[in-house]
Amino acid sequence: MSQYASEADLRERLIELKQEHRDLDAAIDDMTSRGTTDQLRLVRLKKRKLQLKDAITRLESELIPNLDA
Repeated sequence: MSQYASEADLRERLIELKQEHRDLDAAIDDMTSRGTTDQLRLVRLKKRKLQLKDAITRLESELIPNLDA
């Protein structure tokens, strides 16, 4: 776990990131279904979505307790 954030803070941030990821997914689906011609915006949204996924994965990893074998 991060030395600067409590588990509760990390969990709250994780919830926020997951919500933003879902919102981006919906926006991308909407743009795709409408056949948007704004490809630059679509690429930027997809890139941000991937960044969020990476951040979510990192936070989830931080929340896994370290088990000494």
